[in-house]
Amino acid sequence: MIAQILVVSVIAGFIGSLLGIGGGLIVIPFLSIVFKFNMHQAAAAGLVSVIATSSGAASAYVKDRLTHLRTGMFLQLATVIGGVLGAILSGIFPTKILSLIFGILLLYNSFLMIKNRKSDEKIQPAILQISKWAKKLKLYGRYFDKIQNREIEYSAQNIIGGFLMMIFAGIMSGLLGIGSGIFKVLALDTIMKLPFKVSTATSNFMMGVTALASISIYLARGDIVYDACGAVAVGVLIGSTIGARVMPYIKSRYLKIAFALILIYTAVEMIRKGLF
Repeated sequence: MIAQILVVSVIAGFIGSLLGIGGGLIVIPFLSIVFKFNMHQAAAAGLVSVIATSSGAASAYVKDRLTHLRTGMFLQLATVIGGVLGAILSGIFPTKILSLIFGILLLYNSFLMIKNRKSDEKIQPAILQISKWAKKLKLYGRYFDKIQNREIEYSAQNIIGGFLMMIFAGIMSGLLGIGSGIFKVLALDTIMKLPFKVSTATSNFMMGVTALASISIYLARGDIVYDACGAVAVGVLIGSTIGARVMPYIKSRYLKIAFALILIYTAVEMIRKGLF
């Protein structure tokens, strides 16, 4: 069992770091469906995988200037508050309800990602428009795109909407153990209009802190399966380190398509588990 969990965790860490969604998206369904872990135990292992993904990918993305640290730190307050609240609520909801919520949300987000699959690799305006709040909070920046071989400038938009979405993302993290990367990426990319690669890198940076705020509650309830979580941590750390080195060389539209396909598959499996 441990060897299988280790292999799946390497894959989860690789995909999670590429898409900014955390390894929990793959680890949770695998543990709950294949090894029959209850949802709370699987969610706890998912949080461990999220922390490992964040640790493995964050340093590489910061080095490549893909992570916007100020945006991540500003939004982290909302996700931590939501993460603690979600972990508390997880002890109230039955397992099947959690599975249904997980599946429905993933299915909805997969359709959003397909709808917005166009790459952000496009011609930029001559003068970047920076909003008043983005200027005050310094939520703008630039990074070097290795595919286009040029600097890309960007600025956060709809900052209040993004902050509120991050509270919801934190609640989903604590409630479902998914690290809420799917919601963070959508908030950063769709609501705040940051480039997709910046969104995934910043999401990876934020996920670890959000998950750390939630996992203590799972630990206190006795939901941690230590040998499985150890294998998850090691595997995800290896996979996420590899993924962080590969991601800058992949076109954004391919990342978005991969993101949507993974969400659809996982959503169907979790909805089925919740219904039967």
